[in-house]
Amino acid sequence: MIKPKTQKGSKESKSTGRRYLVTGGAGFIGSWLAERLLADGHDVVVMDDLSTGRLDNISPLEDNPRFEWVNDSVANEPLLQNIMDDVHAVYHLASGVGVLSVLQSPVHTIEATLYGTEVVLNCAAAAGNKKVLITSSSEVYGKSAKVPFQEDDDIAFGPTTMTRWSYGCSKAVDEFLALAYHQEMKLPVVLTRLFNTVGPRQRGDFGMVLPRFVSAAVKGAPIQVYGDGLQSRCFCHVHDTVEALIKLMDCPDAEGRVINVGSDAEVSMNALAERVRARVNPKAAVEHVPYEKAYVSGFEDLRRRVPDLTRVRGLINFKAARTLDDIIDDVAAEMRAKQERIDKL
Repeated sequence: MIKPKTQKGSKESKSTGRRYLVTGGAGFIGSWLAERLLADGHDVVVMDDLSTGRLDNISPLEDNPRFEWVNDSVANEPLLQNIMDDVHAVYHLASGVGVLSVLQSPVHTIEATLYGTEVVLNCAAAAGNKKVLITSSSEVYGKSAKVPFQEDDDIAFGPTTMTRWSYGCSKAVDEFLALAYHQEMKLPVVLTRLFNTVGPRQRGDFGMVLPRFVSAAVKGAPIQVYGDGLQSRCFCHVHDTVEALIKLMDCPDAEGRVINVGSDAEVSMNALAERVRARVNPKAAVEHVPYEKAYVSGFEDLRRRVPDLTRVRGLINFKAARTLDDIIDDVAAEMRAKQERIDKL
């Protein structure tokens, strides 16, 4: 078990690299990012209140002398400021996660997203304008029908009475605030809009479709496709996303800009379900579930969500190296191993 750290300098650093803060670093993407930064020779401080993150995600890092975990929320401004003073830059990933979380806990999702980012930006500015990379979301594009999505496109949300749009709207406000800090206070910020990052450690219980499909197939349960299954998405392996985040942090031309990060290989949910079934468990059934049963009455979903990757390719020559089959295989391998451990109990 990892013991929480609440003071900087609790471990002797043997690094010749930089010292980074990763907020939300016990989460799915954050834990892989922390692991990669450590592998690159940097010191890493993970700050996470475990509202959606898990200790299991960072347990492999426990014995690394350059790793520190702070068990607290970024809303703890005095503590965050203390940490911020001692780091080179910040990856801000702490936020609400997933459509289901938004629908079930809208107050927490909105407050964690908006207030957390405000505190991070304020502390970064107070610490001498430390660089901040913020992970935003493709949800910012709202219900736009213009595909592929370009960073400078207009955005469109549904009515405020539909909770479903609150997450994307709060992420958009995060972006406005970060860009305001950049314009007015010269704070170096990078804004990344992530498109369906997937891979090992991701949990399907927040509504993420690919781990949900794979988990069902591994267990021999029906693979449930919501709606008619004609809606399409693009999936990017978490290792490719992490690679992009690291390169964008080090790219001066990315400062003050919004950048799509993901894959543009589009697949329908029906095709994804069949692909998972074929690669993971051909005996698994595929069934369709109405949105009203899966979520709430009146739930709106986008038919297509495809990023325009021109900007990220121009900045860092980004290209997702792993295919959808690679992603499915990696997620399935982790879930099978977990299921085998459960079966042995």
